[in-house]
Amino acid sequence: MKIRVGVIFGGESVEHEVSVISALQAIKNIDKEKYEVVPIYISKEKCWYTGSFLEDIENYKDLTMLVNSAKQVTLCKINNEFCLLDVKGIIKKVVDKIDIAFPIVHGKNVEDGTLAGYLETIGIPYVGSGVIGSALGQDKIILKQVLRDAKIPVVDACYFYDYEYLDDKDKILKMVQELGYPVVVKPACLGSSVGINYVKDKKGIEVAIEEAISYDKKVLIEKAVEDLIEVNCSVLGNYQHQDVGVIEQVISKNDILTFSDKYEGNGKKNGASKGMVNTDRIIPARISDELTKKVEKYAKKAFKALNLSGVCRIDFLINSKTNDVFVNEPNIIPGSLAFYLWEPIGKKYSELLDELIQLGIREYKDKSKKVCHFETNILKDFKKSNGVKK
Repeated sequence: MKIRVGVIFGGESVEHEVSVISALQAIKNIDKEKYEVVPIYISKEKCWYTGSFLEDIENYKDLTMLVNSAKQVTLCKINNEFCLLDVKGIIKKVVDKIDIAFPIVHGKNVEDGTLAGYLETIGIPYVGSGVIGSALGQDKIILKQVLRDAKIPVVDACYFYDYEYLDDKDKILKMVQELGYPVVVKPACLGSSVGINYVKDKKGIEVAIEEAISYDKKVLIEKAVEDLIEVNCSVLGNYQHQDVGVIEQVISKNDILTFSDKYEGNGKKNGASKGMVNTDRIIPARISDELTKKVEKYAKKAFKALNLSGVCRIDFLINSKTNDVFVNEPNIIPGSLAFYLWEPIGKKYSELLDELIQLGIREYKDKSKKVCHFETNILKDFKKSNGVKK
């Protein structure tokens, strides 16, 4: 009997379309001899849908037609089965059932632990990092604090909330000046390079900050790395064991890798991007063996320190003159699941997906062995009182 895998994608995120691309790539490559795929699309309005109509990327050109052609559902647990229920009509019918959830989502409101928390609440096995790891990976400010505590190098930075900038702009601008230009301005909790700007001097800083504030309440400003080389290292595993794929060197026409570099370049075909595989890259990266080992070491260390699971892509910044290596950020659910960093070492995309699903099942079984509630009911002999705990 095949394992029924619910691939969840979309969501209320500025990376909505990127999630669709990544998910449909995965659905196409999942081993259909072992697994039966159930597509689960979350619209930008946070409604859940299922149906085979969702598996064709051409149908996403008209999102209104898309949702009208799919079945709106909700995911819940009924008699120890995980069911997709039709939300319309008086009688709630079971549209489909799944055995494990496979979130392939990007960005705020989904990848940040929000979706993982929901899946934990209903108790379904799922692929990838849990609530804590997902949240840490999404918030670039807290992420830096955790990495520093783990003795993992990160670039110097400062941060502030939107209201602090609006209340005392001069104070914030002075703080940036003390950090020193050039800087990189980022919304704290976005991905895919959305809202990120490289600022060479104070002339462009206010515009960059205001753009970042339009996306997030927290803004991170990092000291730009000079003589920059950007490399990425994919990690597969959990807290017990980590493997690394081939390191890639990412090429950008700009000072930093932009959303356009990642998703709007030469990889387009008939209007549908190939996702992160589309980015200009050198595989393997043109760095020394010494730097390669250093990147791999910090990638595994960051993966473990951040409590990650599944497949992630850890992005690095390297000063090519000093050979200083800095962890930039992890991509908890990387674009295209970073499959292109595993194929060069002989791991096909279908094999990577198989390992991820099996890892999710093992993680679920391991968690099930831990005590999470007591069989006894302390309310059984409860007597009404003033509610004070004694």
